[in-house]
Amino acid sequence: MTRQVVSTNQAPAAIGPYSQAIRIGDTLYTSGQIAIDPASGQLVEGDVRTQATRVMQNLRAVIEAAGFTIEDVVKTTVFLASMDDFAAVNDVYSASFQKDPPARSTVAAAALPRGALVEIEAVASRLPLHVGYPEQVER
Repeated sequence: MTRQVVSTNQAPAAIGPYSQAIRIGDTLYTSGQIAIDPASGQLVEGDVRTQATRVMQNLRAVIEAAGFTIEDVVKTTVFLASMDDFAAVNDVYSASFQKDPPARSTVAAAALPRGALVEIEAVASRLPLHVGYPEQVER
């Protein structure tokens, strides 16, 4: 399988030595997205809900640029500057993942880039899903 760098101007450009996402076959690994407006390159002003909304827009743009959809996301990691913001971010997050949400980890970070309040990364996959096991294992 080939390794493909994913880049879109619909999400903020990388602010360091990394790619917005890497696609390997039917799997996509995104870098963490913070609430940077891709047009201005500036962190959006506002509370954590405002920032989480921009983060989800950025994440969706990267995922779609790779030819995936938000429904293909199988795992996310949410980084919060404060766990006090968990419920507010959950409200915004759940609007994007209404049916069969992906697996998720949420961690508190001492600080996030550019003073952001929230950062989210994702793994998406379009690998075939198997129902049950192809063979039974005797025990």
